[in-house]
Amino acid sequence: MEIIIKYFENIPALHRSIILVGGISFFWLLEGALPLFIFNYKKWRHALPNFFFTLTTIIINFSLAFLLLATSDWVLSNRFGFLYLFDGLPLIIEVFIAILLLDFFGAFLSHYIEHRFNPLWMIHLVHHSDHKVDITTATRHHPLESLIRFSFTLLGVIIVGAPIGYIMLYQSLSLISTQFTHANIKLPKKVDKLISYIIVTPDMHKIHHHYRLPYTDANYGNIFSIWDRVFGTYMDLDREKIVYGVDVFPDEKNNSKIKELLKQPFQAYQRPTKSIEI
Repeated sequence: MEIIIKYFENIPALHRSIILVGGISFFWLLEGALPLFIFNYKKWRHALPNFFFTLTTIIINFSLAFLLLATSDWVLSNRFGFLYLFDGLPLIIEVFIAILLLDFFGAFLSHYIEHRFNPLWMIHLVHHSDHKVDITTATRHHPLESLIRFSFTLLGVIIVGAPIGYIMLYQSLSLISTQFTHANIKLPKKVDKLISYIIVTPDMHKIHHHYRLPYTDANYGNIFSIWDRVFGTYMDLDREKIVYGVDVFPDEKNNSKIKELLKQPFQAYQRPTKSIEI
């Protein structure tokens, strides 16, 4: 574990890029072999706006990486944060706790709040308005959402007291997890269900992309499924019944245009306050 943490403390930007591109390439090919849905689309054309938002996410995260490093250095030098309440924990246990809590603050909590406040929902809507969820959807986030997610990760670093090696390991696992759960792949149902008790699976997360409430407001987790189960936001839905998109923004053509997606957060709209059953 020490070797792993040392590596992630100084992980080169090239290696992080390899994780991103390698994951996209791997799941892109796997989607052809084990598709959940047979989409009638030109995959590259669908991917272009999503890759644009992947690029903006990369630019924002790399531009602000110095803040993560500075914050991590500060909590380390001041022994500030949850991890410093305990002494002598085995390294593997400490790393697991750090990743578990960073996943809560950086992924689950930020995601949950985005669904609860209308202005944030309109920003997050860019992610949900993809009508053909596949590997390229994983990092389809409006630039404003990238800033929001980064802010919550920064908050998590402060509360947890995470060293930079833990943070880089968490971010790498988070990226792999979001690629895995968004990829248009079909695991055996029993296998998917079994591992969903520990980590978020494709079937579990695809429910979150169903076009209508209450399913849209369920299954917020990214790496660990425990947070949805603890906070009562876990829901089941047969994967054959899932329909992607958002019912009140049904225009697939507009939802595929970069210009329209960039403007999406600034439209006047109020989310329903009651669940709509299907």
